[in-house]
Order: sequence, then C-alpha cells, then structure tokens
Amino acid sequence: MINFREKKGFICDMDGVLYHGNLLLPGAKEFVSWLQEENKKYLFLTNNSGMTPRELKQKLERLGLSVPEEHFYTSALATAKFLRSQAPGCSVYAIGEAGLLNALYDAGMTMNDVNPDYVVIGESRTYTMETLTRAVNLVLGGARLIGANSDVSGPIEDGIIPACRALMAPIEMATGKKAYFCGKPNPLMMSTGLKILGCHSEDAVIIGDRMDTDIVAGTERGVDTVLVLSGVTSRETASLFAYQPTMTLNGVGDIVRLAKDKEGEQ
Repeated sequence: MINFREKKGFICDMDGVLYHGNLLLPGAKEFVSWLQEENKKYLFLTNNSGMTPRELKQKLERLGLSVPEEHFYTSALATAKFLRSQAPGCSVYAIGEAGLLNALYDAGMTMNDVNPDYVVIGESRTYTMETLTRAVNLVLGGARLIGANSDVSGPIEDGIIPACRALMAPIEMATGKKAYFCGKPNPLMMSTGLKILGCHSEDAVIIGDRMDTDIVAGTERGVDTVLVLSGVTSRETASLFAYQPTMTLNGVGDIVRLAKDKEGEQ
C-alpha cells in the first residue's frame, strides 16, 4: 500500500488517466482538486508529443480542469532537451505536430529536409507516404533517427490511435536503423520530472495506464508506481510483466478515496 497523504510529489500520465481523447474520465476532476487543495507538488508527464504545454492547459480547461501551464512536461520537450545536449544548433527533419515543432525551434534547432543531422518522429496527422519516403531516404543518407516516444498506440473515445512507435516502425524496417526514443521510459525524462518537482524518488509516486512506459519508468527509478485500469492495460495483461506496480487501481479517483480513508484513521 502507498500512503498518498505522505507523498510530496505526484507524476501523472494524461491519456488514459485523466481523459480518453476529449472525454474526461471519472474521478479525474476530484483527483486534480485534491492535489491542489493538499498543496501537493504535481507534474503531468505525457508521452504525447503533439501538444504544447499551453495547448494541454487549454484542453484541460475545456474539460473543466484548471491546471497552470508549468505543470506539464511532454516527450517533445524531452526530445528537444536531448538534442540540444547532444548537438546544439543542429538541423532536423521532423514529422510531428505543433508540440514537437515548437519545442525543437525553442531549443535552437532548424528545419532541414535536404541533409539534416537528425530525423525526428512524433505523433502526426500529416504522416503520409511522401513524408515517410523522405524520412527513409534522409536516414539512409546519414541522418540519425530519433523518436519522441515509444508508445505504440494511445486511447481515444472509441478505440485506439497509432502512436509514435507505430509510425516509426516502417522507417526502422526500411532503413535497418534503430531509433532512439526520448520519452518515457527513458530515465532522462523521469529524472527531469523529479527535478522539476524538486522531489527525491522515495517522496514521489508515478501514476499511469501503461506498464511499458509509466510503470517501468517508476520501477527503474525506485519510485512507487500506481497502475490505473482506465487506459490501455488490464489486470490480466499487467500480470504478464516481470515487474509489477506498487498498486493497481481502477482510476485516479481511488487515490482521493484512499487518501481520505487514511486521514479518517488518524
């Protein structure tokens, strides 16, 4: 069991935890309200590279949640930070949405579809045979291959949507090159999240719906983990992994209930 009242920092996924697409999940509003009322340090650490923190803030506002912009950190920001540390001022050919493109620009990268240093792939609604073909040939020409995250799919209102890893697979297969992924479970992203919160591993908890990103990221950093069953993972599929979450709950609303139950015992 985790004593949520004693935890100082909460790192939380978004897709499948707070919402599916544009549908707010049960308990999400109560959970965010509890974090704010209890003055907890919290960060929404998402592998979705498509939106900027400002756009994520506005999305939650449309769903009835008020969360300041500084409480969001995305795989796009993690990707831009990694590239800036590896090759400051490098050029990239990027397939992605505003969240990824803005992060790369802000970190000093330039766009280059002729001879870039890197090909960078994120979630994209403009992924076509033309952009795929260009990415393949640029990698064959020497560009290094970077993925914003390794999620294969993500939940939406009426099913799932292919995510970054699925879009990357044809490029890897056609070139024989393996991508380096910057989002969860990359320990660099988890370390950044803890640094932003100003928390030690033992004082934090990570909450997510994916065993292969959220739960393994927390496990490998010694952070208590909560798997919520409101996203893409069931108890049955979770049991197949060699590592297991510290706790499994139906949704984030259960965290509020358990915290209040603990308060009532004191």
